[in-house]
Amino acid sequence: MAANKRDYYEVLGVGRQSTQEEIKKAYRRLAREYHPDVNKNADAETRFKEINEAYEVLSDEQKRAAYDRFGHAGAQGGFATDFSGFGGFGDIFEEFFGFGGVRSAAARRAPRRGGDLRYELTIAFEEAVFGVEKEIEITRPEACPRCSGSGSEPGTTPVRCSTCKGTGEVRRVQQSFLGSFVNVSTCPTCHGDGETIGFPCMQCRGNKFVRATRKINVKIPAGVDHGTQIRLAGEGEPGERGGPPGNLYVELNVLPHAYFRRRDDNLLLELGINVAQAALGDEIIVPTLDGDEKLTIPPGTQTGKVFRLRNKGVPHLRTNGRGDQLVVIDVMIPTNLIAEQKRLFRELAKTLGKDVVPQREKTFLDKLKDVFSL
Repeated sequence: MAANKRDYYEVLGVGRQSTQEEIKKAYRRLAREYHPDVNKNADAETRFKEINEAYEVLSDEQKRAAYDRFGHAGAQGGFATDFSGFGGFGDIFEEFFGFGGVRSAAARRAPRRGGDLRYELTIAFEEAVFGVEKEIEITRPEACPRCSGSGSEPGTTPVRCSTCKGTGEVRRVQQSFLGSFVNVSTCPTCHGDGETIGFPCMQCRGNKFVRATRKINVKIPAGVDHGTQIRLAGEGEPGERGGPPGNLYVELNVLPHAYFRRRDDNLLLELGINVAQAALGDEIIVPTLDGDEKLTIPPGTQTGKVFRLRNKGVPHLRTNGRGDQLVVIDVMIPTNLIAEQKRLFRELAKTLGKDVVPQREKTFLDKLKDVFSL
């Protein structure tokens, strides 16, 4: 089962170097978005459980450390024991069987993947609907151009560490009633690299990386929504010792529209008409994101009547086609009538009578359910 699970950092949309506060912030945002009481999509409950599982591990320092080292098996307590960090047990195995500490030393010098980066990008409502290409500017560490990431001044090379003789480890023999034990630890001089920099690069001062600002084009597909993340592979922090770079995650912040509201891939527009138009019917012009459209209002139209404009909504993000635009009618009662209008309304009132019809009260939520059940 663990092999089919998504990476917990990817689930929460954070990088491996993220702080606990960043992890908590990402969890709260996603939990609100995918809570089954709020999100009615079919996969919302599954995503909500996945988000909670990821946060349970990454919010616990010990579980997170185990996960970083052993993956999902480590988070579940099923990882293999590494004897190299437990008082020299790895060297006991090395004494009797000829292996032990070599594995940990090689792991320390193995290629390491770079960290992920996160960028928040604000776009207009229409840009989210139809898609857009944006240029963003990020600052990230990159290999020093002077030393090509070696840390050494050009023309020089790192030298073998004199403390550990290039092994990356130091060994101390301890005596006990059971005999001699060898304790292995990371070399304090070279920090496990096995070599030291005799002449540090003048530009990066031996750090191997410098911070650089880069402009990157981001293609935003049609149909994205607030909170959508776009992954730019390989645009994160550089890897170490030849490891691959991390990814850049661009999180979208979509500005609200003055008139339109979005529900999934449908657009909702409330439109006011006067009592004459509602009673007698009319042909009106309705704004859409594609331009104006004609709409026929039949006689006797009531407040709350919904008209559907097919394929005038938001393009589906991963499939063809578009949602619809739902036009909700609001019959507007005039408040400032001129004398002639008042006279005409009095004449009309004589013909309509004074009978009243009780109506069942509907909450705003009820009205929305009626709208989206069409």
